[in-house]
Amino acid sequence: MSVSVACCCFSFLNAPARLLQSSSSPLCFVAASTLTPRASSSSKLNPEKKKKKYTLRVRDEHSSNDGPQTMAFKSPFGSSQQKKDKKESQPTTDLRTDPAKIHDASFLDAVVKVYCTHTAPDYSLPWQKQRQFTSTGRQLSSFSDSFYFSLSLAYIACVCSAFMIGDGKLLTNAHCVEHDTQVKVKRRGDDRKYVAKVLVRGVDCDIALLSVESEDFWKGAEPLRLGHLPRLQDSVTVVGYPLGGDTISVTKGVVSRIEVTSYAHGSSDLLGIQIDAAINPGNSGGPAFNDQGECIGVAFQVYRSEETENIGYVIPTTVVSHFLTDYERNAKYTGYPCLGVLLQKLENPALRECLKVPTNEGVLVRRVEPTSDASKVLKEGDVIVSFDDLRVGCEGTVPFRSSERIAFRYLISQKFAGDIVELGIIRAGEPKKVQVVLRPRVHLVPYHIDGGQPSYIIIAGLVFTPLSEPLIEEECEDTIGLKLLTKARYSVARFRGEQIVILSQASHNDVLFPCAFWRMFWQMK
Repeated sequence: MSVSVACCCFSFLNAPARLLQSSSSPLCFVAASTLTPRASSSSKLNPEKKKKKYTLRVRDEHSSNDGPQTMAFKSPFGSSQQKKDKKESQPTTDLRTDPAKIHDASFLDAVVKVYCTHTAPDYSLPWQKQRQFTSTGRQLSSFSDSFYFSLSLAYIACVCSAFMIGDGKLLTNAHCVEHDTQVKVKRRGDDRKYVAKVLVRGVDCDIALLSVESEDFWKGAEPLRLGHLPRLQDSVTVVGYPLGGDTISVTKGVVSRIEVTSYAHGSSDLLGIQIDAAINPGNSGGPAFNDQGECIGVAFQVYRSEETENIGYVIPTTVVSHFLTDYERNAKYTGYPCLGVLLQKLENPALRECLKVPTNEGVLVRRVEPTSDASKVLKEGDVIVSFDDLRVGCEGTVPFRSSERIAFRYLISQKFAGDIVELGIIRAGEPKKVQVVLRPRVHLVPYHIDGGQPSYIIIAGLVFTPLSEPLIEEECEDTIGLKLLTKARYSVARFRGEQIVILSQASHNDVLFPCAFWRMFWQMK
């Protein structure tokens, strides 16, 4: 089954877009871990009483000319002098001067193979789970500003990849360990598998943190050092354990594009690095290196169709740093915040004149979500012209690094839940300054179920359960009903905790047969 995302024309939303079925959408295969149709992956987090410091090394090489992207390179784990000392004490292989030594590079030993067994919930019968299965793929969807496409996972048995960041921790993709019942990892050149524990998953950014308690696993291990955001045409080397063999695999390419892109697993829009190096099922969770042997990101998805080739995506170190900082601050993952508004570009001069916008800038507020803090200070018809004193262009873009521009929602993704931002707006021709508290978006129909298991209630043989995207995909969109599907895809929550509850099952007997018939009729309306 292939699904894609639709969005109103000339509009964009900083929160994830809704999904609509499209048979003409090209397919994209992402190495991940689920055999059944899409299911939730937000399990209970495991906060620790004591905050542990990770031996993560983040290289900060960008000057102030690089714009807002530099803020994500502030390491939450120690001072810059400590990072410098650690960097000098741990030499790496420079692939620019000696590319033939890739097989002897020490950073390859930090990449491990992940074996995961999954037990996904049954959304149609929410009191039970589906059978166990090993890591395979699953079909997902997402939305891109420039075109519609479908991101899906290959239905082939495979393992995934991860890499060491120190202090007994590994980093991988969230979809690699979704609905896990057992996770094991194996180092390069070792025939032993070690049990790993999933500490936290970041569903929207598709990152998960694992821990391995065995001391034998970490003997002689060297954690990877995270590098800065690369430039266009910088060389990139992807390392992992994809299909086609059991040993480690290395592919090489260049950076093709850096922009806000769609993350299939979390249905979110975050900064992504597009590369032309081969990424196949099993590469998910593996690192991508620059020529200095520094990790610049995590491989996680590719885009494939008859019209395209060699389009792979890497989660940059800015997103990784945000994930780890969030986890250390809160002892759990709180997620990316959103502004909670639907925005429209202001490229039309006549529209800007009507709204009394004197300059060629700003985006129009089309809708404000009632559950967002923006509903207290923003109104429909307002024009947002600045975000923390950074000017917003009429195309919905802001300056990025020295000579680039990037989507406005990138600035929001650099913030954390609870942060306060200052917006410059024009209301009825008058400029104003307002402050907004950023919060994670409240979904009327969630993309993932908190806790991993759907809730339900049984009354007189009738099973009621909240509507969710995994349930829609499992039941098939055609059986849900157009009216209900439209409400699920385009309506917003009016208050926190609001749900759409449906009758999902009815006992087959003479007494309840009319109820079952009513359910079928209601869906067909």
